[in-house]
Amino acid sequence: MAASLAANDLNVLVIDSDPQGNATTGLGVTKDPDRPSLYHVLLGNTPPAQAVLKTDFEGLHLISADKNLVGANLELVDLPQREFRLRDRIAPIRNDYQFILIDCPPALDLLTLNALIAADAVLVPIQCEFFALEGISELMDTIDRIHDSFDHPLAVEGILLTMYDDRTNLTRQVAADLKEFFGDRVFDTVIPRSIRLAEAPSFGKPILGYDPRSRGAESYIKLAKEILDHEQNGQPA
Repeated sequence: MAASLAANDLNVLVIDSDPQGNATTGLGVTKDPDRPSLYHVLLGNTPPAQAVLKTDFEGLHLISADKNLVGANLELVDLPQREFRLRDRIAPIRNDYQFILIDCPPALDLLTLNALIAADAVLVPIQCEFFALEGISELMDTIDRIHDSFDHPLAVEGILLTMYDDRTNLTRQVAADLKEFFGDRVFDTVIPRSIRLAEAPSFGKPILGYDPRSRGAESYIKLAKEILDHEQNGQPA
């Protein structure tokens, strides 16, 4: 998605806040614990601008993750204003980019909480499976708690259906349930289940750089257009 936004002549930054570092690897950046990363920005004295890396994709930049980030949850616990650490640290570079995307870990921990408080809106990718429905209800409860506890009006950018396979009854049922509950907050664009999408990260490329004519690439181009349309119409973006 970041690559699709950057392809619209926008300056885009990806912040990899997941200790697994999949966004880092997927953009072709080798993990190096000695190079400034999100860990050094959050818990060291490294200015965020010094941790920004250029990717091979024009307009797309990255603050990487590495194995140091594994210990960040423990190290953040004793810090004052620990929930606002990421928001405060990246404040000097916010206006340098039209979009900043924060890739969260698959857990509601301090790293995720920092990401949600630093963000203006949250985009929820969801697989069309039963357990994903349970997970999204917990996430929405978390968003409400953030609003109440931290007075942070976190908007829902949209619900994105991924690994979509309309040949299965389950996929169609989950999609129908989500649209019934969330209405127009569900993106019109869906991301299909695709071999090419699965292959792209192993080559360190976004799908637009790996196979720009694939169904997966076309879907992310449509998603970027839908997000930009939301922004122009004054909706969350």
